[in-house]
Amino acid sequence: MGKKIKVQRRGRGTSTFRSKKTHKIAPLKYPARREESISGVVKGLYHEPGRDAPLLYVALDGGAGYYTAAPEGVYIDQPISLGLDAPLKVGNVRPLGTLPEGTMVCNVEHRPGDGGRIARTSGSFATVVSHSSVGTVVKLPSKNNVLLSGNCRATIGIVSGGGRTEKPFMKAGERHYRKRAKGQVYPEVKGVKMAAASHPHGGGRHRRPGSSTTVSRNAPPGAKVGLIAARNSGRRKRERK
Repeated sequence: MGKKIKVQRRGRGTSTFRSKKTHKIAPLKYPARREESISGVVKGLYHEPGRDAPLLYVALDGGAGYYTAAPEGVYIDQPISLGLDAPLKVGNVRPLGTLPEGTMVCNVEHRPGDGGRIARTSGSFATVVSHSSVGTVVKLPSKNNVLLSGNCRATIGIVSGGGRTEKPFMKAGERHYRKRAKGQVYPEVKGVKMAAASHPHGGGRHRRPGSSTTVSRNAPPGAKVGLIAARNSGRRKRERK
């Protein structure tokens, strides 16, 4: 009879594989765009379970406010400015087209007005490379360059919490709770270690998959394991001249 493999069970959407919604504070999102510059004050730094970077709350003039990833060096009661005339200081928000080349930014909008999508994890940042008539070239944390609109907003600085991954997990329980907060599966077991009824790669004495581990992107959930739609599955052979 066997059991449903993990790929199938995750697709059911049960609480076992869902990220915990309790103790969540707020999403990271800039306020609505305005023509004039606005100012505010940092009123709080918070920790949200499942989020690596600290949360920063900025209270704007007029009673509104927003949450964002806290850059390194920001402190309570620090004044924050948003707009074209914002000073070039850590924590301020300006459009990419008004930032000098080489500026390190975080929480960058992918499209104007989406609230921020790029460089939001702890220790990450993007770099303004160059400006042109069609937009601004930004180097992503992955070292790839992307062309964005000059109207996309970004926070000056690097997201705090860098070096978080350098501390090892000393106990399995620490990794368990960390994975649970993010809705990730832990522990992970290799398919070849399972029985044949539990996984397509299972069974066999020699712990071999027994067949190709490359599957189609359109494979059903019960078979969509291994190297999904892989272009190559090993070290490329050198071409003989």
